[in-house]
Amino acid sequence: MKQSFKTGLGFGITSGVITTLGLIVGLYSGTESALAVLGGILTIAVADGLSDSLGVHVSKEFEGKYSEKELWESTLITFASKFIIALSFTIPVLLFSIKTAIILCIIWGLFLLASFSFFMAKIKKVKWWHVVIEHLLIGILVILATNYLGEFIKSFIK
Repeated sequence: MKQSFKTGLGFGITSGVITTLGLIVGLYSGTESALAVLGGILTIAVADGLSDSLGVHVSKEFEGKYSEKELWESTLITFASKFIIALSFTIPVLLFSIKTAIILCIIWGLFLLASFSFFMAKIKKVKWWHVVIEHLLIGILVILATNYLGEFIKSFIK
């Protein structure tokens, strides 16, 4: 797999899962609104997808080691993967009650994170369980932190 694709997929998938899960959990715990959660997911898919892809582009451009083609491949793959991953979280929100949807989104997000971590570890030929556990712990930390943040904000609004 080309380095530009690895960069784009790695950043897009990981950021897509972590950012979207954090937003979903924080918005739900703060509002309990399916509309707020759905709007947040769509915003993340577009605005944060574009922001992250530009960030990858500028970062790689600044390194000065990549061709224009490689820069744009990383940029487009980052946006596409983040966009698709973020949008995948809309499915439970559209099909289930918001409480059930949040649980399904957490399961889905942690599954995606574990799967990609396993795939990445196999490519790098490192202990897969170490990478998977490390990344899942970070994901769980984000979920917990955004849940408590949402509850904290909600306590001031009511």
